[in-house]
Amino acid sequence: MKSLVKLLIPLTSCIIISCSTLPLDQVHVKQGIVQGTLENNLRVFKGIPFAAPPVGDLRWKAPHPVEKWEGIKIATEYAPAPMQGGNPPSGKSEDCLYLNVWTPAKSPKDKIPVLVWIYGGGFSFGSTSEPVYDGTKLAEKGVVVVSIAYRVGQLGFLAHPELSAENPNGVSGNYGLLDQIAGLQWVQDNIAAFGGDPDQVTIFGESAGGISVSMLCASPLTKGLFQGAISQSGGSFGPTRPTTYPGENMKTLKQAELEGVEFAKKAGVSTIAELRNIEADKLPGGWGMGSAWPIIDGYVIPDDQYKLYETGNYNDVPVLIGYNSDEGLSFSRERNPQEFINGVKQRYGKFSDTLLKAYPVGENSVPKSARDLARDAAFGWHTWIWAQLQSKTGNSNVYYYYFDQHPNYPEDSPQFDHGSPHGQDVGYVFMNLDSANPNTLESDLKLSDMMGTYWTNFAKYGNPNGKDLPDWPAFSDSNNVVMYLNAAPHPDTVPSENSLQVLDEYFRWRFTPEGKEWAK
Repeated sequence: MKSLVKLLIPLTSCIIISCSTLPLDQVHVKQGIVQGTLENNLRVFKGIPFAAPPVGDLRWKAPHPVEKWEGIKIATEYAPAPMQGGNPPSGKSEDCLYLNVWTPAKSPKDKIPVLVWIYGGGFSFGSTSEPVYDGTKLAEKGVVVVSIAYRVGQLGFLAHPELSAENPNGVSGNYGLLDQIAGLQWVQDNIAAFGGDPDQVTIFGESAGGISVSMLCASPLTKGLFQGAISQSGGSFGPTRPTTYPGENMKTLKQAELEGVEFAKKAGVSTIAELRNIEADKLPGGWGMGSAWPIIDGYVIPDDQYKLYETGNYNDVPVLIGYNSDEGLSFSRERNPQEFINGVKQRYGKFSDTLLKAYPVGENSVPKSARDLARDAAFGWHTWIWAQLQSKTGNSNVYYYYFDQHPNYPEDSPQFDHGSPHGQDVGYVFMNLDSANPNTLESDLKLSDMMGTYWTNFAKYGNPNGKDLPDWPAFSDSNNVVMYLNAAPHPDTVPSENSLQVLDEYFRWRFTPEGKEWAK
C-alpha cells in the first residue's frame, strides 16, 4: 500500500490563509488537499485515491470510501496498476484504486466538460499509466480528462456462493465495474473543484473499456453519473454461454459462482477467508487474457443487454460508437482455411454454412473477408445492434464510426489485405502518435487531430460536429449512415451490412430457448 506518511506534507498554508485561496497546483477534494503539477496551460494530478485500498477483508468487496487525510497529498506520479500479468509502466499492486486528472481550468467556476477514460485489456490487464493514455492533448482542446483504474482478473471479477452470501445484494463478481462506478461517483463529488462540470460528463473507453462503457450504459447503478458515452471497439449485446467466445463472453451469476468454487479448490482452500489470506501473486490460474469477465448478476448488470435495450431499460444518453476495419488481425488464430472452417462449425453450429458464405475463406489463406467474422462477432455486430436498438427505443443521438486508417500495401506484400487492427485508434483519439516515427504520415496526424476534435466536441455538445470538420450525420432507422475515419473522413453505408445480417440471425436464434439449450 502507498505510504500516506511519504505522500503527505503539513498543511501549514491553511493556518495562514484560507483553503479557498490555495495555489493553482493544489485542489481541495472531499477527503483533503491534493497537490499536482503545472504543465504549460494545464494542471495535472496523478494518483488520487478514489476508494479505499481493496486489500485484506476488502478483497472481493465493493469499493469502500477513502478515509480523509490531514496535510497535503502529493499527486504527481501514477499509482500502481492493478495486479495482472505483464509489467505496467507504473508497476502493479492490489492497492490500485486511483485516478488522474488533466484540467485546463483555472477556477472551480469554469465548469468545463469532462471526459472519463476507462482502459481496455480484456478485463485481465490494463493501466492508466500507459503513455498513449496521457490526457494532455485532449485537455488542451478544452475538456477536463480523468482516467480511472479498476480491478482486473480474478481480483476484479471472482464470483463465489460465499461471497454472494456475505453481500447485502446477494451477488458477487463485477467488482471491477463497481470500481468504475465509484470512480464516476468521485467525479460527481469532486470534479467541480478542478473546474469540471459534474453535469457534463462523458465516459469513453476502448476494448474492455468500450465494453465497460456499454455495460455502464445499461446499469441502473449509473443513472445520472454521465451524460454521454463513447465506446471504441466495445458493446456487450451477446447472450450468456457456459463456454464463451468473443462476443458471447457473458455468464450468469450461478455459472460464475460454480467456477469460483473450482477456483478456491485449485487454491487448496475451502473458505473465502482462507482465499483472502493468499497473496495476490500466489492465487491460482495466472493472470492471462480471458481469466475473468463481468457477469449478469441481476444487480450491476440486471439482464442480457440486448433485452434491456429492446425494452428501453438503459441510460438514454448520446453515444458515439464504432470499431476498426481489421479487428480480426488481433483475434483470428486460424493458421489455414481448414482451421478456420472447423472453428466456425464448432462455434456456430447450424449457422456455419451461411456464415462461411458471408465471410468466405481463401483457397490457401484466411483473408480479411474471413477475419471479418471475428471482427463482427466481437465488435461489429454489437455496435451495429446498439445503434439500431437505441435509435428505435431511445431519444438520444447515435453517432457510428468505422476506423480504417492504414497503408495501401502492394499485392505481393504479406500485409496486402491488412486494415486497421484492434487498438490502433487509441493513439489517434488521444493525439499521442509518434510524429518522429517515419511510418507516421501527415494524413495520420491530420486524422488524429480531427478525431481528438470530434471526441471533445461530443463531450462538449453531445454532437461531434464542428467548424472545419467533415459533417458526421447521426445514425437512425431512416439514415443508416456510418462515419468512415480515414485519410478522407466521410459518411457512408454500414460496412459489410449483408454479412452482419447473416450473423444477426445467429445471435437472434441464440436468445431463443433452442439457442440457449444448444449452447449448454
